[in-house]
Amino acid sequence: MCTVSFVKTDTKIIITSNRDEMVTRPSAIAPQNYIVNGKNVIYPKDPKAGGTWYVVDEKGTILVLLNGAHEKHTMELSYRKSRGLIVLDIIGNVSPRDFWNTIDLDKIEPFTIVLFQEQELFQLRWNGAKKEAIKLDIEKKHIWSSSSLYPMEIREERSSLFEAFLGRNTMVSEVEMYDFHRYAEEENQENGLVINRNEELKTFSITQAVIERNKVTIFHHDLIAQEDSSTSFITI
Repeated sequence: MCTVSFVKTDTKIIITSNRDEMVTRPSAIAPQNYIVNGKNVIYPKDPKAGGTWYVVDEKGTILVLLNGAHEKHTMELSYRKSRGLIVLDIIGNVSPRDFWNTIDLDKIEPFTIVLFQEQELFQLRWNGAKKEAIKLDIEKKHIWSSSSLYPMEIREERSSLFEAFLGRNTMVSEVEMYDFHRYAEEENQENGLVINRNEELKTFSITQAVIERNKVTIFHHDLIAQEDSSTSFITI
């Protein structure tokens, strides 16, 4: 939920996400198939709230959540619904992108969504007061870091780290993207890609989806349990 990258190669779309959480939160259930509003979707499930931060539907639409919008926000005492459940509301629609225009986000905590739908890439943001939708260049490589955990200076440093990595690796594969998310700035437990802040806040897992033609492969590595899972399907 806290670091996401998007890479398009000549033959693949690669979207990778690191989930950072308080250690008091339970680890997610590995990605499985679920039915949401009549649609087949695959996602790792948060057992606490029942939602997710990373979901792929039967058409190969990918939606990834980051906590926070542009800048760190002040938390309210309570919210109407978890952001992970909002993710499922959006992916359950016929067109997640179009549904963004009408979904009611009143009393929902700020968030950012990376949405890949029908060969288009969007950044969707809710800052607690208004929604924003930006169409991004799919030919460019992108990285996001959660504003609730990483101040602007650190987010810019991470972007520079990403650019340097791409400069050294002109032909990027899903393995190299996983390694970047797993090992970049490995010694920096405060602000590296995999964090451990005083045994209180940790990177729980890395989830990655790879689209190659009409095949989608989802890989999930639980860093706490040290368990891997993967599943593949053909888009309809």
